[in-house]
Amino acid sequence: MASLFGHGLVGFTLTKIASSKTCKLLLFLAIVSAILPDLDVVTFGKIPYTHPFGHRGFTHSIVFAIIWAAILAFIFTKTKRKLFFVVLFLSTLSHGVLDALTTGGKGIGFFIPFNNERFFFPWQVIKVSPIGISKFFSSWGVQVILSELKYIGIPCLIVLLFLHFKRKTTKI
Repeated sequence: MASLFGHGLVGFTLTKIASSKTCKLLLFLAIVSAILPDLDVVTFGKIPYTHPFGHRGFTHSIVFAIIWAAILAFIFTKTKRKLFFVVLFLSTLSHGVLDALTTGGKGIGFFIPFNNERFFFPWQVIKVSPIGISKFFSSWGVQVILSELKYIGIPCLIVLLFLHFKRKTTKI
């Protein structure tokens, strides 16, 4: 998996892309939604990895992203449901996308519950983050942060800077 930092940054960036006047609630929910699929690590060791509800299974699927985004959009807004749904769906889905770019694991269950097969993208460029805080604060964790900086942080920064300057120049 990518780290919580990488996932959260993508949720933040997606929110900023969607709206120049970002609602703090939407921003918070997008960051949480981008991180949420890794709650399946709670079952790590209890449910087999390759089980549909194992690590990188259902919580990393498109169906989960749709259900989660719909629930949050329904609960937290009446006037901006479409915006909330789209941002929260993409934020949640981004988690599986980033994990499919990592160097570890057994793939992502994008199509669970319809297909239990797991997938990686052809380019696995992000170093997989260790599970556990002590391992994260090691040379392995440093390698993860550096790869996330290169493949997540810098692209997000470029997008955010572009949006900032574009919006600044289009205001009257």
